[in-house]
Amino acid sequence: MNCLEERILKDGVVKPGNVLKVDSFLNHQMDVALLDEMGKEFKRRFADKTITKILTIEASGIAIACSAARYFNNVPVVFAKKSKSINIDGDMYVATVESFTHKNVNQVVVSKRYLNEGDHVLIIDDFLANGCALQGLISIAESAGAKVEGIGIAVEKGFQIGGKVIRNMGYHLESLAIVDSMDDQTSTINLRDQD
Repeated sequence: MNCLEERILKDGVVKPGNVLKVDSFLNHQMDVALLDEMGKEFKRRFADKTITKILTIEASGIAIACSAARYFNNVPVVFAKKSKSINIDGDMYVATVESFTHKNVNQVVVSKRYLNEGDHVLIIDDFLANGCALQGLISIAESAGAKVEGIGIAVEKGFQIGGKVIRNMGYHLESLAIVDSMDDQTSTINLRDQD
C-alpha cells in the first residue's frame, strides 16, 4: 500500500452521493511531503516516457502536477483555466467539461502560447470519476498537436466509468489509489489492490 492509499484510509471522509473528501491533505489543505511522494511515484510509473509538459486543470490538480514536474526535469506545468480571464490574451484551446463533484459544466481554456505541436504531455489530475475533465484535457492536447504520453490520477473511483472510458480510448492511465467502493453509512473505503 502506498502513502496516498494509507492517508485515504486514515483521513478520507465519505459523504453521501459517492463523494470522497480528501481536503484535509490533498485539495484544500495540502500535505507537501505527501505531494512530493506522489510526484516521485508518477515519475516511476512514467519513467519510460519523454515528457516536455504537464497538463492539468485548476485548481486541485495544480499542486500535484507541480510536485510531479520536479521529477520530470522541472518541465513546465500548464493548467486549464475554468473561465476566461482578462489575463489570457490571444488564441486559446477550449473544451467543455462537466464536474462530477461540483455538478456543473465549465468551459476550460489554455492559451495556444503554452501548448504546442511536438509537446509530449503528461496529464495529471486529482480525481477521476466519469472522465469528463480528462476528455476535455485530451481534446485540448490533441487540438494543439501535442502527444498525450500518459495520464496520472491521484484518486480514481473505480466503481464509476471514467477509468474504463479513458483506458478504452487507448491511453496509458495510472492511478495512485483506486477506490472500488465506499459507504457513507459505515464510513468504509475499499481500495483496489494494485501490487
